[in-house]
Amino acid sequence: MGEAKVLGIVGWSGSGKTTLLVKLIPLLVLRGLRITTLKHAHHAFDVDQPGKDSYEHRKAGASEVIVSSARRWVQMHEIGDGAEATLADHLRRVSPCDLVLIEGYKSEGHPKLEVFREATGKPPLHPTDKGIVAVASDQPIPGLQIPRVDLNDITAVAELILKSAEPLSQVLLRLSTPSP
Repeated sequence: MGEAKVLGIVGWSGSGKTTLLVKLIPLLVLRGLRITTLKHAHHAFDVDQPGKDSYEHRKAGASEVIVSSARRWVQMHEIGDGAEATLADHLRRVSPCDLVLIEGYKSEGHPKLEVFREATGKPPLHPTDKGIVAVASDQPIPGLQIPRVDLNDITAVAELILKSAEPLSQVLLRLSTPSP
């Protein structure tokens, strides 16, 4: 396994980012790739359930809880009033893999594939975001200066993602360099 490559999947709410990822991941895994996903949430979320020991540990004040079994492990870190971890912080924590697909973080400077559907009623992001290197859309986009692929052609989207993803070290360097 060489250096992981990174690509974000961005678009307005309701554009189909999660649906696309759920279709893409099995296809990429069948090709022998080890995939990591990183999802940004804009709100408080909880992966734990009331009544479970780990939930009770956090609610009692533990700043970090690790739950482990023979099948999986998860690490939950409470930040309280602290600053939210950056995309670069999370990318530095990623275990070895072939490809990191990031859902969200649309204002960050990593390479991104825009999922664009006119049905969302929102304007495309690519004209004002230099980080968008390609677009997956359910319709043609006249005058587009970057590659476009049919959103419903999962094989073509996978090929475009593999072609457009950038090495992790390059992405981390870009994220740590202030924009002019």
